[in-house]
This record gives sequence, structure tokens and C-alpha cells, in this order.
Amino acid sequence: MVGLPTFFHDLIEPDVVVRQQEALAAARIRMQEELNAQAEKYKEKQRQLEEEKRRQKIAMWESMQEGKSYKEKRNQQEVESDASVSSTIPKSKPNKRPLRGAGYNPLSGEGGGTCSWRPGRRGGPSSGG
Repeated sequence: MVGLPTFFHDLIEPDVVVRQQEALAAARIRMQEELNAQAEKYKEKQRQLEEEKRRQKIAMWESMQEGKSYKEKRNQQEVESDASVSSTIPKSKPNKRPLRGAGYNPLSGEGGGTCSWRPGRRGGPSSGG
């Protein structure tokens, strides 16, 4: 090693460099295998979801052929999903007071606003015709 100072010759040993590169390559291979396994699991999960959707469409089509409404099925699913959501997360509505009084109507020009808008004069800056 021509261009390096002498203390670098002691630090750089070919066996150490080769071992580090082999360890790095092995780590890369292991990480790639893990990524491939995760990708395969994801693909399988997607296939299962697609199959479930296909079954639901077939069931909906069959129920429509029998004269049943698909909305009934959808409403049942919504009720079930709402029940599962409401059982897991209780929603509490705090007592809220209204933002404005009951007699407030912004179009009437009355009702307690401090700002009242009035249209300007017609004709613009010059009032002569």
C-alpha cells in the first residue's frame, strides 16, 4: 500500500476485511430472505382477502337472484360493525351548549351581531351620471 502512512498498514488486515465483507454479505442475504418471507405472507393475506370479497359478491348475487335485497345484508353488516366498534370504544358526548342563541338568523339582519353589513352606494366613486 503505497499511498497510506505506516500506521494504517497495521490497522488494515486482509483477513479482517474479508471476514467483515463475508459477514456483511451474509447479513444482506438473511435480511433479503426475511423480506421475501414477509412479502409471501402479505401476498397470501391479499389472496385470502380477494377470495373473501369474491365469496361475498357471489353470495350477494345469489341473494339478489332469490329476490332478497343486498341492502339488507349491507345493513346487517353495518349494524354488526357498529356494535363491535361501540363495544370496544365507548363514545361519550359531553353536554355542549349551542354556539348561538335559538333566535339567531344571519339573513334577517337582527339577532345580536355586532357587525352589520350594508351594501354600498351604486355608481362607484363618481356619483354623477
